[in-house]
Amino acid sequence: MLSKVMLGVILSLLILLTVGGNVLVCLAVCASRRLRCLTNCFIVSLAVTDLLLGLLVLPFSALLQLSDEWPFGPVFCNFYISMDVMLCTASILTLLAISVDRYLAVTMPLRYTSLVLPWRVAVALVSVWTVSVAVSFLPIQMGWNTVNGTVQNHGPWASERRCRFELNRPYVLTDSLLTFYLPLLAMCWTYLQILRIARAQAKRIISARPIYHKATLTLAAVIGAFVVCWLPYFILFTVLGLKEHPDPGIVPEFPIVLWLGYANSALNPVIYGALNRDFRSAYAHLLRCRFPTYNGWRSQTLGEELWFLIYFFFSPVQSTTAYQ
Repeated sequence: MLSKVMLGVILSLLILLTVGGNVLVCLAVCASRRLRCLTNCFIVSLAVTDLLLGLLVLPFSALLQLSDEWPFGPVFCNFYISMDVMLCTASILTLLAISVDRYLAVTMPLRYTSLVLPWRVAVALVSVWTVSVAVSFLPIQMGWNTVNGTVQNHGPWASERRCRFELNRPYVLTDSLLTFYLPLLAMCWTYLQILRIARAQAKRIISARPIYHKATLTLAAVIGAFVVCWLPYFILFTVLGLKEHPDPGIVPEFPIVLWLGYANSALNPVIYGALNRDFRSAYAHLLRCRFPTYNGWRSQTLGEELWFLIYFFFSPVQSTTAYQ
């Protein structure tokens, strides 16, 4: 009983950190002009993904972990699993977009502002979310992920108050290759190229382009944390899928690697604050209930806060990176 209580407290704290931290990221970018740039549009998209995970997935995952049963029926179970897969995929593809953005910034600094335009960033973000929806909701709702081709959690198992994520070989190989392993290889390749250029032209990058250099370090840390958190899950996911396991959730190691992956959603805001001075400054002002004005940061009423957030959100976005 005590272990269940402790586990519940730990999972609740993780959910609160995930929601609170990613709300703080979104507010920081909206409220600080130094953070309102095209690169940070991808970071906001990543924060929104993690925020949705904390609001729509983690509470139900915690309930399932603590009670070992699913009281909401098979339809909502499949929706919950689809949301989980969609948000994980969106995180991976957003990180891939971030790595491509950093690659262009470092390898083509003179052409960067003409290549990375607001409409292209918008198209990239829409594409990320479209692909994420297509590879999650479509196969799960159509039953393409099950061994017998029927929609999971319906039929004989529907009355067992379980929420199963069934796996077959074609689905696991397709999903893991397209949404994790291949994007991961692409991200590693882009960062190896960035490191090669940084080593060859270290003086020019550090002195003439400190903005791009520091942004690259920060986003490399974000991707590194993502790999550490999610790679164990995808390895186990692939192994169980190749065995066509009927219910991975009952495998003792599965909840551990799953929650390790979930913990990544709480890490990203910490990474921004640890490695980026502008994020640290914005966090400090927001946590002291200080909001931007024309003459700097000061305490404001709720109405003033909303006015300035609206103003900064709809004012023109800068096209250069704001990392210092």
